[in-house]
Amino acid sequence: MVQSIITKGKDIIAAITAGLDLLETTKEQVNIEVIQHEVRGFLGIGARKAVVKLTKVNNTTTSSTFDDLMNDLNVEDIFKAESLEGTPNPSLQKGLNETNELTGKVWVRDGKIFCKSSPDYYPTVSLSSGVTLYKNSKLVNEKTVIISELDFYEIKVEDSEQKTTWKLSMDERQLKVHLYINPGYKITRTVPDMDPAHHLELYTIEEKQVQNTIDYLEVMQKLERLRVSQGIKQTVILEALAVSEEGTFEIASGKEPSEGKNGWVESKIDLNIKEGLKEREDGSVDFREIKTIPKVERGQVIAILHPPIPGEIGQTVTNIPIPPKTTNPVIIKTDHGTALVEDKIVAMESGRPYIEKRGKLVRIKIVKRLTHPGNVDLISGNLDFIGDIDIQGEVESNMSVTAEGDIFVQKIITNASITSLGAIISYGNIFGSELSAGKNNMLVTELGHLVGIIHNEVDKIVTVIKQLEQSPAFKSSDFSRGGIQPLIRILLERKFKNFPPKVKKYIDAVRTGEKFLADDIWRLVGVSLSQIFLSVNNEVTSIERILELSKKMKEIHLLSQTAIEPDSYITIPSALNSRLYCSGNILILGKSCVNSKVHAGGMLKINGILRGGEVYGRLGVEINEAGAESGTATIIAVPNDQKIRLKKVMEGTSIKIGNVKYTFSETRTNVCAHLDEYDRIVFNSKESRML
Repeated sequence: MVQSIITKGKDIIAAITAGLDLLETTKEQVNIEVIQHEVRGFLGIGARKAVVKLTKVNNTTTSSTFDDLMNDLNVEDIFKAESLEGTPNPSLQKGLNETNELTGKVWVRDGKIFCKSSPDYYPTVSLSSGVTLYKNSKLVNEKTVIISELDFYEIKVEDSEQKTTWKLSMDERQLKVHLYINPGYKITRTVPDMDPAHHLELYTIEEKQVQNTIDYLEVMQKLERLRVSQGIKQTVILEALAVSEEGTFEIASGKEPSEGKNGWVESKIDLNIKEGLKEREDGSVDFREIKTIPKVERGQVIAILHPPIPGEIGQTVTNIPIPPKTTNPVIIKTDHGTALVEDKIVAMESGRPYIEKRGKLVRIKIVKRLTHPGNVDLISGNLDFIGDIDIQGEVESNMSVTAEGDIFVQKIITNASITSLGAIISYGNIFGSELSAGKNNMLVTELGHLVGIIHNEVDKIVTVIKQLEQSPAFKSSDFSRGGIQPLIRILLERKFKNFPPKVKKYIDAVRTGEKFLADDIWRLVGVSLSQIFLSVNNEVTSIERILELSKKMKEIHLLSQTAIEPDSYITIPSALNSRLYCSGNILILGKSCVNSKVHAGGMLKINGILRGGEVYGRLGVEINEAGAESGTATIIAVPNDQKIRLKKVMEGTSIKIGNVKYTFSETRTNVCAHLDEYDRIVFNSKESRML
């Protein structure tokens, strides 16, 4: 009787082996019929075992029958891809030898884990950040996991997403609207395919996809809520909606008002004075060639007056007009020898034209010239002239020379006083004298400073008076009917005791320098201050009058802070034991300046040696050599925004920049000193060149 048996196994070989054991026979003594090949299924789902039928045969036919059967089955076909689903490499699917290479290994394909266990070796995987592993639907908490064919595994990774953020902002002036965009994104994470190995580290790879989800209609609605209707840049908006990186875009802009031009005076003659000493070919200096002075004839047009040009109105993005700054006409004051004819300034006399500009105020005059043939001494007396003065000789001790124009002195000046509204030029040295050029400018600066202090005090007095006016006691007093003069007197006696001395100081300064002041407003302000605050008469004074005075003081205070042009200057060979003051440049072009006090509102330049004394240059100082071996105190000062350049400086010399002082402990050359950003004095030899 033929004996047959049907057996199952995880594969064909296992099923055959199980059947042979049950029949207690060998493969040579059975016929093998494959009923079903094994199927692994998808993640173990739908897997089926191999099924075979074994039939015992006689020994005479066993060998040939088995060989024929094995040839028909073709073992290589049995272990193709369909029986090893998920095998990473096709070459692994070509036979039993290749299949054995996967034993004890794990691999990843399409985000799934595959493995081939063995009794001797279990494959393992470790989990990196972002990878979650489930074993038989349960979360695995260990970092390293043993993988078995008997278990079901699922890999999970999380994607992330960031929304687009954006905002609109408009500046305070409503001239610009900016759109800030930070595009959103989506990050997709996957576990990459991994080749078979005994151990794998499961990690993720990321793919970032920008998602700029800002909507055009949302932007336009936001603009509408901001009431933006002008200057919208549609092209820029569309570009912003398509960006893939964070950025800020100007999507609307208004129109700035265009600046106009204040009225101005156009000079019709060359008013530039060529100043400065000429150097001869042998290196010596020609002190006679100092400057060339322009001249005009009677009836000649000096300048043309131009009216102001208004600016153009601007517009905000919300359609609100922006007015330009107000333009102002020039205030012309014609002095000696000039007249205003329609829009022209005409010379009424022959002489040197002089134009002084200070803000809106322009003063024009013809300067006459006085030539003094000899010395200024007790015989000639002091000189005081409204134009230029040319002194052919010396200026002797205790004499004074005053001019509204320039002063020229051909010889030395000794223990004298020289005062000029313009320039002072001396061909001789200066001994023990005081020279002041641009006296009116310095006087205006001094008076402006006093007015500023007084103006603040007046405003405080006005504030107190206004507060008192609100009280019932004031309304029922005689002050409300007879004026506030008695109240002012009480306030000055009790609360503002230091105010009257300041007013007296101002009035005295105006009286002393009245002839140097081109504008009468300084005197008129002094008169009003005296009448309101110093007068003993009980004249009626109102709060309105004080407010009008306050307005005038504010105007002249601002006027005093406006630089004038052109600046005055002093040019001399040398100075000894003297005092020099100038609103412009001071040039000491000879051998020395010794034990003198020098104040220049412009640049101070000493070509020779500075020995002792104090010197100051508002626009910087340049000195060839400074200091003395004897240790005589020498101080050089400038404001904190200027530089001191010294070709040579001796030990013991002090420099002062702003409020910072430095004394040299040794002799140095080629020094350029200035303050750094931390208000420390620093030196830069590369900038020590003489201009």
